Amino acid sequence: MKDTGFIKGLLIGFAALVVILVSMLGGAVADRLFVIKPLDSLVDRVTQTGIGGSRQILREESAVIDVAERVSPSVVTVSIQTPQRRVLQFDPFNGFQSQIQGGVPQDIGSGFIVSDTGLIITNKHVVSEDTEYKIITQDGKEYEVKAIHRDPANDLAILETAATGYKPLVLGNSEELKVGQFVIAIGTALGEFRHTVTTGVVSGLGRGITAGSAYEGFVERLDNVIQTDAAINPGNSGGPLLNASGEVIGVNVAVASGAENIGFALPVNLVTDGIAEYQKSGTFASKAFLGVEHSMITREAALLNEVPQGAYVSAVVPDSAAEVAGVQEGDIITKINGASVTDSEEGLSGLISEHKVGDKVTLELWRDGETLTLEATLSSGT
Repeated sequence: MKDTGFIKGLLIGFAALVVILVSMLGGAVADRLFVIKPLDSLVDRVTQTGIGGSRQILREESAVIDVAERVSPSVVTVSIQTPQRRVLQFDPFNGFQSQIQGGVPQDIGSGFIVSDTGLIITNKHVVSEDTEYKIITQDGKEYEVKAIHRDPANDLAILETAATGYKPLVLGNSEELKVGQFVIAIGTALGEFRHTVTTGVVSGLGRGITAGSAYEGFVERLDNVIQTDAAINPGNSGGPLLNASGEVIGVNVAVASGAENIGFALPVNLVTDGIAEYQKSGTFASKAFLGVEHSMITREAALLNEVPQGAYVSAVVPDSAAEVAGVQEGDIITKINGASVTDSEEGLSGLISEHKVGDKVTLELWRDGETLTLEATLSSGT
């Protein structure tokens, strides 16, 4: 009887083992063939072992939802009060009639909170007008912009507001960006759809673009910008470009006209430097200024006139660094600190922009057939 009970127990245990093995095998087959993951509802699959060891598996959809929920309360809309104006409209039945247009708020851009004291980062071109602005948070609260600090060297601005009680966004490190990295953009698309969330990747790094429109009176050269295929539209300007962890890695600034999925963002390290300068001096660092009006002499023009290539000085700003150093109208500046002005894509301006206020630079210039060397201490300018 004892042997029979033992054998019966052994058979039951063996049967149970077979059931467990079949269940495990069935689950594995279902996972591979039918993409059915019954355990995912109970235990999140967070790692996968492969070449290079264990690595984090980040579900794109969950990442976007998580980032949008955490970050959106600190992303704002920048609004302006449009001026009122009286216009005449022709009605074929009633003739000319006078109407008043404008005088209503208009969303014009985006921004994001970077301090618990209500500092907002946006683009300089969003708040370029000398008028009153306000920001609107996701919860519908409105705050007047008390002061605007515009970066003279980059398309950035810091807005002072009373929007306290909001969590500042975490600034990442744009030096660590890689092409192909997943990114998320949030902003007021087309000045109409607040807190629009779009996704994409870093399409390129270190791009140089000319932003703005000559017809609108605003053109600016932007260097070392981030290219992304995340949808960026007018109204997104000033909003954050984020990585999958919700860190700001760029400030959305422009979109390529006549193209699809080509947008650009300023690297966030410019913001980090700007905030540090603001906290130290209460404003952005001044732009280094030489103080000359100039035009670049092409190789063909230089050969034709038997003069060197360089920056032809058409005027010298009074009391500027250039005037103090002895630069005169008609001079041709050929080198700054030994670097030819023709080696820079932006010419003389490009070389000066590499320096800070107070830097001493050596100017090599051509005057009446002679080469002169002068020393200038760069001053501040806007």
